[in-house]
This record gives sequence, C-alpha cells and structure tokens, in this order.
Amino acid sequence: MKKHILLIAISLLPIFGFAQALTPARDFTNAVLWQQTSGEYRALAFQAYNFARLSLKEALWDQANGKPNCVIVDADETILDNSAFQGHEIKKGVSFDPADWAKWTAMGVADTVPGALAFLKFAASKNVETFYVTNRDETDYAGTLKNLQKYGFPNADAAHLLVKTTTSDKEQRRQKVLEKYNILLLCGDNLSDFSNVFYREGKDTKQQVDIAQQLFGKKFIVLPNPMYGDWEKPLYNGDKLSEADKAKQRLERLKSY
Repeated sequence: MKKHILLIAISLLPIFGFAQALTPARDFTNAVLWQQTSGEYRALAFQAYNFARLSLKEALWDQANGKPNCVIVDADETILDNSAFQGHEIKKGVSFDPADWAKWTAMGVADTVPGALAFLKFAASKNVETFYVTNRDETDYAGTLKNLQKYGFPNADAAHLLVKTTTSDKEQRRQKVLEKYNILLLCGDNLSDFSNVFYREGKDTKQQVDIAQQLFGKKFIVLPNPMYGDWEKPLYNGDKLSEADKAKQRLERLKSY
C-alpha cells in the first residue's frame, strides 16, 4: 500500500511543479488583465488626454515670456503600455526580473497608451515640444528611443529623452527643462512625475494631493496604472521581505468592517 502511495506521489510531482511555475509571484493578474482588456481603462486614458488637450489650449493663452513651450510626459504607463511585460512576468512566476526588463526595453515594442500619441501630435501642431522624463535607466536608452520613434512620437530624439542617471527624483531634470522652456503641463501615472513634494520615501501623499487638488486635470494629468507604483512602498514594514510577507502585509492594510 505504501509503495502504491509513493508511486502516486511521484507521478504527481510534475503536475505540482507545473502548477507552481504558473502561480504568480504577485496577486495582480486582474490588474494586468484590466489594463489589457477593459474598456474602462481605455476610457480613462482617453479622458486624461482629452483633459490634457483642453488644458494645453488654455495654457497657451498665458505664455508671453519669450521662452518656447513644452509638455513633460513620463514613459511607462503614461505613453507606453508595458502590460505585456507584466503578463510575461506573471506567467514566468516572478514579480520582476531586471534581466527580463532589460530585454523588454531593448525590443522597443511596448504599445502606446490610448490617446497619448494623438495628444502629443496635437501639442506639436501648436509648436509645443515634448520632453520624455522617465526613470528608465541609461541602459534602456536606445530601446526606449527606438520605441518612441517606432510610433512617430514627436521630439523623439536625444535632446528630449531624459532617463534616470543618479536618482529617481525627477525634479532636477524638470528644472533643467524649465531653464529654457515654459512647462505647460505634465502627464504621468505616478505622483512623483509632477512634483517632488510627492517624492518622499514612505510618505502618505494623500495630504499633498488634497493641497494640490486644483492642479489635477489642468497642470497635472494622471493616467491609470493598477499594476505598480510608488503608492505601494509605504504598505510594507521591514527589509528584504518575501512575496508571502508582502502579501500578508497588504492583507493587513485592507480596510474592512
């Protein structure tokens, strides 16, 4: 009898192994599917860029200081859709593999976020330049530029693509642009894409959002990103946490009754 049980257990090992390999390291399959398949995601993206177009028209009336005009946009989940990369990681059973990310960015095949390209082409028609301020690394530079040029994004060149070099705080790069340009509006999926008042490790940014509420939809255009972001960092206590530890802490942070 014991021999039969042992044989059954051995025969099931490949099945268990396969199931384990397909088990996501993160519980965000629904988030990725929502971005890839839902009409609501597309509607929110179009809504954001419709507001951007209206706000840009209004902002153009107020500029008379002689500087050229520009808009600043983030790359990932703002103008480029990386949900295919996230889907790859889920199926692989990992949360994030830097080698996978390097391969993905080098391919330069991320799709466009709905409404992004049309808006930036509209901006270009009004002589408004675009600066791409992203926290992709210098090693991602060539692939990112290739990706932008693949779809014909305006100002997709070395002068307008500003990647991360020393810090993920984008304020220094924004200030560099501001030296020579009027920044009419900024588009991003992360609050730190707009101002470094939101760039605080472990800080609850909701209070700062309340203070700046009049700027959202006007100067600050926010794109939906259910998959990842700085908002998640304050949820966790401790260093080098396992995915199981993070999942436990996320569950503990949920409001209930």
